[in-house]
Amino acid sequence: MSEKVIMSAEDMRRAWTRIAHEVIERNHGCHGLVLVGLYTRGAPLASRLAGIIRAIEGVDVPVGSLDIGPYRDDLSYLETPPAVRPSDIPDDIAGKRVVLVDDVIYTGRSIRAAMDALVDHGRPQHVQLAVLIDRGHRELPIRPDYVGKNVPTSRKEEVVVRVVEVDGRDEVVITSRAGAQTVGEEWTRNAVAVRRRHESGR
Repeated sequence: MSEKVIMSAEDMRRAWTRIAHEVIERNHGCHGLVLVGLYTRGAPLASRLAGIIRAIEGVDVPVGSLDIGPYRDDLSYLETPPAVRPSDIPDDIAGKRVVLVDDVIYTGRSIRAAMDALVDHGRPQHVQLAVLIDRGHRELPIRPDYVGKNVPTSRKEEVVVRVVEVDGRDEVVITSRAGAQTVGEEWTRNAVAVRRRHESGR
């Protein structure tokens, strides 16, 4: 498996600083703003974004974290259900402008699940999306409002974001493996396996 670094720690810092300025400008300040990071790496990235906004504006923006596991649309195809982690959402997001934060957007299905999970905690006035990497290959009509870096990729490549809080270092890499399956191929393989298990149990 080969690995290529496409963003260093300094590149990541600059990207989030730019995004912080864009968030402030688009929302005309920070009033009524809430940042919510998706587990696993979106959560610490949301906290970092809040820290940069605090340094710029001198305002503490509420930060929460969100577990999208129970809202995924592929649960029926998973052999093992995803571990459930407690979401930590600020008390009241109703009427607030919420910025969802994640490391990578790919098909868009994780963000769809995040929006479903979010509205279970209240009805925001507006939902925006900030991601470090947009790698394309969308399967749903979802587009981020703030992007650190657009990275054209093959479906047989994987974008890996590493953060100090989880991985011990900050960097973004692209990995490629010979014979790697595409998302569609893996989905089909899982669906066939589930169907065969059901048929064998009849």
